[in-house]
Amino acid sequence: MSKLKLIIAREYMSMVGRKSFIIMTILIPILMIACILLPIGIGYLNHEGSETENVAVIDETGRYASAIVDTDLFHFVPLSGDTVTDPHQFYTNAGESLTAMVIIPRDVDSTHQVTIYSDKTVNASLKMQINRQLSDTLTRAHVASYGVPNLQKMIDESSVNVDVKSVKWGEDGTETETSSEIAMGIGFALSFLIYMFVLMYGAMIMNGVIEEKTNRIVEVIVSSCKPFQLMMGKIIGVALVGLTQLAIWTVVMLALSMVAGSFIGLATGDVFTMGNDPAALQAALQESGNADMTQIIQAILGVNYLQIFTCFVFYFVGGYLLYAALFAAFGSAVDQAADASQFTTPIIIIMIIALYAGMACIENPNGPMALWCSMIPFTSPIVMMIRLPYDVPIWQLALSIFLLFATAAATVWIASRIYRTGILLYGKKTSYKDIFRWLLRH
Repeated sequence: MSKLKLIIAREYMSMVGRKSFIIMTILIPILMIACILLPIGIGYLNHEGSETENVAVIDETGRYASAIVDTDLFHFVPLSGDTVTDPHQFYTNAGESLTAMVIIPRDVDSTHQVTIYSDKTVNASLKMQINRQLSDTLTRAHVASYGVPNLQKMIDESSVNVDVKSVKWGEDGTETETSSEIAMGIGFALSFLIYMFVLMYGAMIMNGVIEEKTNRIVEVIVSSCKPFQLMMGKIIGVALVGLTQLAIWTVVMLALSMVAGSFIGLATGDVFTMGNDPAALQAALQESGNADMTQIIQAILGVNYLQIFTCFVFYFVGGYLLYAALFAAFGSAVDQAADASQFTTPIIIIMIIALYAGMACIENPNGPMALWCSMIPFTSPIVMMIRLPYDVPIWQLALSIFLLFATAAATVWIASRIYRTGILLYGKKTSYKDIFRWLLRH
């Protein structure tokens, strides 16, 4: 055990002390926030400072040009079809003062088609603007053509948008508002984290094994400890590195959430400071006056985060042990990283299948496919994390975790038999047949 602890400490400190670890630990939360804020910033910069483009609208019907209103990007100039007999010549004479010309034909009521002319590729936002505004206007004109008094008013008043609320009953009959969108977002984010970490840290273990084998350092190390101790020391040491990184990111994200919540709370009755007082929270939500924000906050607070993140640690550790053992075993079987693709490709394919299965289970988290994929150890770490926010039965959760760790233990045992032979073999291309023979060797 003292040798195993020494190997774990060495692997842990060698990775945590690297500049790349420190940089990525700091950089990834910033990148996650940037991915959220970047589209907003790009949208703002895309409109900020842009010059308004002039677009001529030739209305041959004389009825619809006024329906196209100006926006921040476009200024529409209505023209009568009688005054412009040659649209191309008119556009050419206008020079750079016009960007495009919209022609509304006389038969637009029957063809439902207009044409935009320009000497450049037409801006997609211009097409959407014309489509949206003229479609609404032509629809109203078509309704008015029936000659029924107040028909449009009756249609508008008959239009109903149903607001569907999802409420979960507790064992004592208490009601908690939930959100399938929030559950889906949390589940997919956590499953993707497992997918990313297993691939990233599994590849680190494999590359470390190959590097030590290539440099012949492993020959010196195994003279002082057992190959199984060396393999498990690497796996556990790298796992602790991953958990350390996750802990740092969790603290950073919680701190940022509290800062963001304090600002949002000022506009919503300071609800984030009342999480421990349900009565005060309910009163604050009712007084805030923002129904959409109130529902979102209630749904966020209704998620059982303790259960989700506790299970996340179990599935992270179990899934990591399962796949890391395979990466370590296959890393010991080759002399160069380029030769490992024949062994790592099936592992990556299985993980991609698990990710796609998890995405498919979002639509039906309690269906047969979701149930079986959350029980199969090679897919359960990803699929179960997506199902978990939808209140998975305890027996399914317990059985899934048991099968995962039992399979992980068996995989570690199998990997150790491959590892003890592979790390000392050089200069020969290893095949699956060779690996199977190593497994049968006593």
